[in-house]
Amino acid sequence: MLIVEDVRNKTKTWISTRNGKTPRNWRASPGTIVMKFGEQLRSSIISEYQWYYIDYDALKQRLKKATAHSAAESSNATPDWDNDDEVEFVRLLDDQLEKVYRKTQVKTSEIQRRIMWEQKEVDALVKRMAERGPNEAGPSEEEFIAREEFLSDIIADVHDLAKFVQVNYTGFLKIIKKHDKVTGQHLKPIWGVMMSQKAFFKEDYDRDVVKLSRMYDIVRTRGNPVKGDSSAGGSQGSFVRQTTKYWVHKENITELKLIILKHLPVLVFNPKKEFEAADAAITSIYYDNPETWELYEGRLKKTEGAEAIRLRWYGGMQTDQIFVERKTHREDWTGESSVKARFSIKEKNVNAYMRGDLLPRAIFEKARKEGKKSEKQIAEDEKLAQEVQWSVLKKGYKPVCRSFYNRTAFQLPADARVRISLDTELTMVREDNLDGAKRSGDNWRRMDIGIDYPFSQLPPSDIERFPYAVLEVKLQTQHGQEPPEWVRQLIGSHLVEAVPKFSKFIHGTATLFPDRIHLLPYWFPQMDVDIRKPAVQDFGIRRPGQSPASGTTSDEEDEDDLDSDDEEEHPRNGQGDQSNGRTNFNGGQPRNLTDLEDQTVGEVLANADYDLYDSDDESDSEDALEEARRVGGWTYYSKVAQKYSKAAGNGALSVMKALVPHPRGSAIGPSNRQRMFFGGQELQTKKFKAPKGKKIYVPVRVEPKVYFAAERTFLGWLEFSIYIGTIAVTLLNFGVKPTKTSFIVSGIFTLLAIMSLCYSVGIYLYRSSAIRERRVVKYYDRWGPTTLCVALFIAVALNFVFEGKERRFW
Repeated sequence: MLIVEDVRNKTKTWISTRNGKTPRNWRASPGTIVMKFGEQLRSSIISEYQWYYIDYDALKQRLKKATAHSAAESSNATPDWDNDDEVEFVRLLDDQLEKVYRKTQVKTSEIQRRIMWEQKEVDALVKRMAERGPNEAGPSEEEFIAREEFLSDIIADVHDLAKFVQVNYTGFLKIIKKHDKVTGQHLKPIWGVMMSQKAFFKEDYDRDVVKLSRMYDIVRTRGNPVKGDSSAGGSQGSFVRQTTKYWVHKENITELKLIILKHLPVLVFNPKKEFEAADAAITSIYYDNPETWELYEGRLKKTEGAEAIRLRWYGGMQTDQIFVERKTHREDWTGESSVKARFSIKEKNVNAYMRGDLLPRAIFEKARKEGKKSEKQIAEDEKLAQEVQWSVLKKGYKPVCRSFYNRTAFQLPADARVRISLDTELTMVREDNLDGAKRSGDNWRRMDIGIDYPFSQLPPSDIERFPYAVLEVKLQTQHGQEPPEWVRQLIGSHLVEAVPKFSKFIHGTATLFPDRIHLLPYWFPQMDVDIRKPAVQDFGIRRPGQSPASGTTSDEEDEDDLDSDDEEEHPRNGQGDQSNGRTNFNGGQPRNLTDLEDQTVGEVLANADYDLYDSDDESDSEDALEEARRVGGWTYYSKVAQKYSKAAGNGALSVMKALVPHPRGSAIGPSNRQRMFFGGQELQTKKFKAPKGKKIYVPVRVEPKVYFAAERTFLGWLEFSIYIGTIAVTLLNFGVKPTKTSFIVSGIFTLLAIMSLCYSVGIYLYRSSAIRERRVVKYYDRWGPTTLCVALFIAVALNFVFEGKERRFW
């Protein structure tokens, strides 16, 4: 990854180098600075930690002897890098690791002590408020402000520590990779042992986030936090629900959590219980038909009534309560909202229920006797259980994919107007038995894994570790009401990347079954594109009274070839190299939340005449020619002739267009909207092509009014054709003195009317088929109206000429 900074406009652009090299034919333009990791490290130094960062330059200097070693090998001279150099480098590396580890431990202990002390202070404030008499004054506003500032300072400490750990961990990884590359010796195994003993990067801040969230919520509400049932969503029947999904890079996870907790508390279902890591774990088993993949394709295409069936549990494998859930997609035009319904079942009864041995009525017999639920609710759950069981048995649904993640949810108890969830450590695992391997067997889930992330016991073919966290923002707002300002700033910041309609089930199935899934989601080709973006607005964690200035600066120095930001990661799942070029940069200002979900195709340049995604349903001339070459004979020669004739025709057409005078568009600069979103930087669009044998499905929103619009257009053409036909009939049958000329003119109008009718029918059938199949096609008509108008003009002119000639006017 390179950071390119324009010194004139003070803008930064991130260049992805995940394929191991700088994008081909890329050169920095004059007036730009290419910031590599050494410079990035220096520019991100926090003053409190400035003496404890990895000495990247010193380690790099030691490796300069390895460069001489490589040159010596190429000239058959004696190499300069020997065992003593290797021992010295390992010693220096261990010293740096010890320095970072000690500072991390000291700062972590300090933060823990400050949190414990602050918790006592906040509890004392709450106790004073609760025990005050009728005429006694409670804690003053200044006390709450002081506590809020103190907590903000602790939050900033956690943020700085997380950034310190992240940048040092990256530095160690890069210097080890450079060492192995330039010396030819493999230090990675030794490094793994060293890091296991001093794993400074494995600090978990979730426990601290939960504690800070509780205390900050108390002082922010001045001792009156919102109370209610954390498992309830409140009565929001008159509200409209909007859901948007985003990817979050691992470097930004802690910062994002700390920002959100200053506005929403962490949702804790049992406040009396001490937080444990297992409390955040959520696991789901998704079902589908392995032969037809109808649930996968239905959810991918967002067809009306598309379902997803899954079994979910919270916590570890010992959890006895399993939730059977069914999600049903509803189009907006139906007037209904998408529904997620579920009921609970004991784990010991799941296999019998899925096999059909246990009927739904027996599942709810105990609930009826206890009377804890209303008869109406029990009847609804029983109906759902019957429908799910029927689908599983009749349609051949089997467990195919598991998703695991740790969720941190932010929401006011009993108030679901704003709910934000962050899913980290997202992992998809195969659950099927398709290739002969007994994973789940006859059980409803496999038992060789639990919640022991990263599931190192599984083979690579059985697991997909998602590289990002998934942020989900759910809003329930009245019509016309704007979301909170802080939410708008959050989703428009550099911390998140919008991915509308992202689905864990869809991604896991497409990734784990590459030989069986041929229709890919639209985000699939972009998995190798770095989503990190430079900060374009003053948004993030700030200490009380701190200025927006960030980091420390250092003088520029020459960077040699050892500081190249090489990455040796390989493309995933045969997708090929998708990372050459710049990442899509979607600016600092947020768009409308609903528009983010409705957006299905990325913005392309104004003069671009192609779709963003290519699929195999589009013809590929090179593939067709190669296939014809294998067939041979007349098939091959005809294909060659077609290829060259088409090329000659395109060349002649280009020459004619250049010679014929015609108006040419003027260059138009970026609009105010583009400047607002992207600043003054140049916009670029990347075109992705599906892997061989695959298709990329771009979801297209279709409503009934789209069909009506196509029908109205067809009726408009039909009406116009009738008018022309009427003119033709009038000229032919009702002339004062029928002549040969009137017959010719009426024939021209008749032919024009027939062509118009045929064209209107053809274009209507084409558009209706495209809308029905949700294909991304161009619905504007560039040639039809123009051709019709020109033909009509010629027909009227000929009529005028012939009639004038018939009357001897010329």
